[in-house]
Amino acid sequence: MTITPETSDMPVGLQWSGRRLWQSVTADFELSEHETSLLLQACRTVDLLDQLQARMDADGPIVDSPQGLKAHPAAGELRQQRIVLARLVAALGLPTGVVDDDDKKQQRRSARGVYTANVGAP
Repeated sequence: MTITPETSDMPVGLQWSGRRLWQSVTADFELSEHETSLLLQACRTVDLLDQLQARMDADGPIVDSPQGLKAHPAAGELRQQRIVLARLVAALGLPTGVVDDDDKKQQRRSARGVYTANVGAP
C-alpha cells in the first residue's frame, strides 16, 4: 500500500521541526510503509536536535564541571544525532536540489541498489 498525505495522518508527538519535515516529505513523495517508518524516525531526530541545540544555546558550548571547563555534553550528542539524521535521509533516498512541479508525487529508487554486489565484475 502506498502512503499518501491523504491516507497518512501526522504522527502524534512531533514538534515544530518534525511536523514541518513530515509535511514537506509527504506532500511531495509517495512513501511505502517502511519509508514512512524511516521518515517518522527522521522527524523525531530533527525534534531532538532542536532540543539539544536549545540546551546548548542556553548553557553555552563550554560548561563547568568538577574537573574544570569542558565541552557541553549536548555537543557530542548533537554530532551523533546529525549523523543519524543524515543516514535516515539517505535511506529514504530523498533527492537534493530543486524539483520541477511536473514531478509531483515522485517515487524514488531504493537505496538498496547501492549495496548490491557486482558479481563477475573485474
